[in-house]
Amino acid sequence: MTSYREILRLRSLGFSERNIALSASVSRNTVKKVLTKATELNIAWPLDLGMTDSALEEIMFPKEKTATNKRMPDFDYIRKELLRNGVNKKLLWYEYMEECRQSGEEGLQYSQFCWHIQQDEQKRRATMHIPRKPGEQIEVDWAGDPAHIIDPDTGEITEAWIFVGVLTFSQYAFVEAFINERTGNWIKAHTDMFSFFGGVTPMLVPDNCTTAVNHKESTWYTPALNKTYYEMAEHYNVAILPARIRKPKDKPNAEGSVSGISTWITAALRNDQFFSLAELNAAIREKLNAYNARNFQKKECSRLSIFLGEEKPLLAPLPATPFEIAEWKLATVQFNYHISVDKMFYSVPYQYIKNKVDVRVTDTTIEIFYQHERIASHHRLYGRSGQYSTIVAHMPQDHQKYLEWNGERFRKWADTIGVNTSKAVHAILTSGRVEQQSYRSCMGLLKLADKYSPAQLEKACEKALSYTGKPSYKSIKNLLAVMKDSPENNPEKENASETPRGITRGARYYGGKRS
Repeated sequence: MTSYREILRLRSLGFSERNIALSASVSRNTVKKVLTKATELNIAWPLDLGMTDSALEEIMFPKEKTATNKRMPDFDYIRKELLRNGVNKKLLWYEYMEECRQSGEEGLQYSQFCWHIQQDEQKRRATMHIPRKPGEQIEVDWAGDPAHIIDPDTGEITEAWIFVGVLTFSQYAFVEAFINERTGNWIKAHTDMFSFFGGVTPMLVPDNCTTAVNHKESTWYTPALNKTYYEMAEHYNVAILPARIRKPKDKPNAEGSVSGISTWITAALRNDQFFSLAELNAAIREKLNAYNARNFQKKECSRLSIFLGEEKPLLAPLPATPFEIAEWKLATVQFNYHISVDKMFYSVPYQYIKNKVDVRVTDTTIEIFYQHERIASHHRLYGRSGQYSTIVAHMPQDHQKYLEWNGERFRKWADTIGVNTSKAVHAILTSGRVEQQSYRSCMGLLKLADKYSPAQLEKACEKALSYTGKPSYKSIKNLLAVMKDSPENNPEKENASETPRGITRGARYYGGKRS
């Protein structure tokens, strides 16, 4: 802006027009025009203290306001309409002119219409510098342009997507390539980034992508994180603040770093050929180290020097173990108190039969939750399908008692009763194709010993072995029933059989009658 006050001040000091032009950095024609106009309006130095250059310009050279009598467009309405598909300024101008004709007002020409819209947009583009604290925040995003990997056998080209993470204070960056942008790689990128930085910040700002945010459960005010991403945040003790949709200014450091990385890393490697992801990432890491060590354009320092000197000491330490990615599934507890996960079976407490449970699956562990409470945990099974992982405490009491018995325990129990019982149990255990088939029969013998007595069971087994070399539970049970009713085992019944039945009159009775 022309300094009218300075021109008048220098003129009062006797400077020539040439010297005034050189001192005020304006042309001689401008100086002459200002001095002529000041003479016409009787304006001379010194001026009032409140007389600014803007006020002088308004007095000496008032602007012609050609559009003041014309209807101005509704800028808020235009800004919203331009966001809709297919709507442009030309269409909005036609609609605006139609409204002016209907109301009898004079409208702006198309060039003026566009100019005023541009001026309104510029007023809304005000930016604010937000001072960042060291070790406070990380911004992450996927870079726009992918790198490429060539299959050495077929020559097929595969795209590799670039993950970018930036510490907002030092601008220290992390870059790694992945075959896709799915959840597994998204989580792995974060764990690798934290390891690269050697620590974590309290806040993490990701893009509003589907691997970070569950859009079905989110609202504008309360974004809902995906369960796996939320677990990762809990593991590293960070708070995730997703950027708003179509709001790149929410993560300006990541957006700016993407531009620089696209130039200094992706574009710098454009003429190189890579035949594996590991080879590509090795080249990226070499370029990344150079990028972080390069001095800023307007600073006498680099990202690396600021990171090491001011930011790294303030990062929170990493947990003892890196986060292990987990997959969540929904399962129903079956009547055998097991759930099926990838054709393997894992037990839960029998009280949860027929309930739906959440299952957290990792490479090593199966965790089962009911209403956010963990009710069971197993080592993950691999190999042949149909394997069972059963915890005895999950079983009902009668099932637990059944498991307590096996062939060896049945043999030891039989030895405590006698030789014949031991032989009978051994014969029963070896009677089927597999030993487990005879456990119920052995359990039956155990109950017969309680019902009768161990001694009677031993006798019954002895008698059964005299009939056959392979007695069965049923034959021994029948023998015990017969032996129970025999006089040999019921002396009371034997005595009762010897006592004469009916009423018998003795000789004395008859003798007395005669007398």
